[in-house]
Amino acid sequence: MNVTVNAKKMQISQSFTDHAQKRLDAKLDKFFGDEADVKVMLSELKGNIVLELTVRYNQMIFRSEQQAVDKNDALDAAIDKIIRQIRKNKTRLEKRLKDSAFKQEFQDTVEEADIQVLRSKKFKLRPMSAEEAVLQMNMLGHSFFMFKNAATGAINVVYRRDDDGYAILEPDED
Repeated sequence: MNVTVNAKKMQISQSFTDHAQKRLDAKLDKFFGDEADVKVMLSELKGNIVLELTVRYNQMIFRSEQQAVDKNDALDAAIDKIIRQIRKNKTRLEKRLKDSAFKQEFQDTVEEADIQVLRSKKFKLRPMSAEEAVLQMNMLGHSFFMFKNAATGAINVVYRRDDDGYAILEPDED
């Protein structure tokens, strides 16, 4: 696996980078192999270490974010969360992960239920700015809102993050 460890407004030691490489190889190599790109981002928030773990493999993205007092604990929790995501979606992922990933692992896990779309909704998108979209989302009491960006003409989604900030999803036209 190609592992990259970065930090925002804090220093990380080479020993942590080496430890992260070993832990990721030991836990996730059976699912992804050498072709995976793994990004570990560390930051500090209210005295806790926030660790974001992103794995890119075969056009799939697996992501987890964990907070802990110690960065090693946050790393272990983030790895465990990725493994739970894989376990939960085992049948759908078997075709996309390494062939040997599920030979011994998860033999006794319960099969997942089919995903059911409970509701479909159509509505007209009108051009607006991101600020207008956030305002509209808040007025509706939703956690996300889809809109047509007046500046770019593209369909965007604005959503509320766990840290009470906002983020925008934009399509990549490449």
